[in-house]
Amino acid sequence: MRQRVFALAALGATSIAAGPAAAGDRILRGEVTLEASVQDVWDAWTTEEGLRTFFARDAQVDLRVDGLYEVFFDPSAPPGQRGADGMRILVLEPQRRFAFTWNAPLDQPEVRKQRTVVTLDFADAGGGRTKLRITHWGWGEGPEWDRAYEYFDRAWNHAVLPSLEHRFAEAWSEFLPTIAEWIEVVVRRGFDGVAQTYVEVLDGQAAPHHAFVLEV
Repeated sequence: MRQRVFALAALGATSIAAGPAAAGDRILRGEVTLEASVQDVWDAWTTEEGLRTFFARDAQVDLRVDGLYEVFFDPSAPPGQRGADGMRILVLEPQRRFAFTWNAPLDQPEVRKQRTVVTLDFADAGGGRTKLRITHWGWGEGPEWDRAYEYFDRAWNHAVLPSLEHRFAEAWSEFLPTIAEWIEVVVRRGFDGVAQTYVEVLDGQAAPHHAFVLEV
């Protein structure tokens, strides 16, 4: 029987951190191999329907360079407070590369006024699988930037990428409501006091791992 479990342990991911580094030297990089075609993974990231299956409750996508790329974790909130409001597409190379601007959570107001950049690289891994690489860069300096950097180290690692893995796992739809609800709690409350990873246990075995490396 499948069970849904909230756990405090990481999904076997690798996270490497060191002391403060210059802003230009800080880059978040992640990689995961998914049991899905490049087209399906591309559609998950670049369509409103796809984003709703693993990332957030709602989205608005104008699929063109400089088009809107908005991800709404709380669609009922006022405009500007729904999540990734007002983000823009920067790079659009179908089934190969996709980049967009990104902002910080509401509890980091100074950083939220700025924009970082997320780049996704898609590659055929054979056997109907896809290797996805994520790069998040454009960080500034100062205590609030440090908080944002640490937040997204955990957010991509322990929320979004595991959710994407489950999205393409067998019977993923069984887990979608819980995943969406959990991500919303993480976004609203941060990681303090809530589960830091979502683990699907299938016959006593944890879900497949992914690798996530923080370069400093």
